[in-house]
Amino acid sequence: MATSSNPASYLQPTLEAGRHFVMKRIPGEVYMLNLLRFREMADYSAAPELMPLSPISGAEAFQRYIQHTLPFLRQSGGDIIFLGAADSWLIGPQDERWDCAMLVRQSSTAAFLAFANNEACMQGIGHRTAALEDSRLLPITQRDALM
Repeated sequence: MATSSNPASYLQPTLEAGRHFVMKRIPGEVYMLNLLRFREMADYSAAPELMPLSPISGAEAFQRYIQHTLPFLRQSGGDIIFLGAADSWLIGPQDERWDCAMLVRQSSTAAFLAFANNEACMQGIGHRTAALEDSRLLPITQRDALM
């Protein structure tokens, strides 16, 4: 969904996209490919209760989000498979950049939804919102190699 401050930013799934994801009834494991663009400085205006005493970068705020949510992710049967620095595309729009790519594995769609709706886990979502200028989240499934 586009944010009010930047109509080209996507920080949360739309209701339609969420419904489509659930209705696909993906069997087995699901992987979530995250592309993340951080704010230069974290913006905690939407979650002032989480604001640190001193200003921090978007990357630092995202690290706080990971530290908060990782135990819940693992408890739900998931894990971070890959977390790495990114930049501009080798193939793709040259005016588009991403700071980080993250691949998360979850044991099932149901486990992902349980994780995403865990009230204690969501208490840290403000760190993610403060951290990100823009993001993409692509659910993917493993398939047999093409012959």
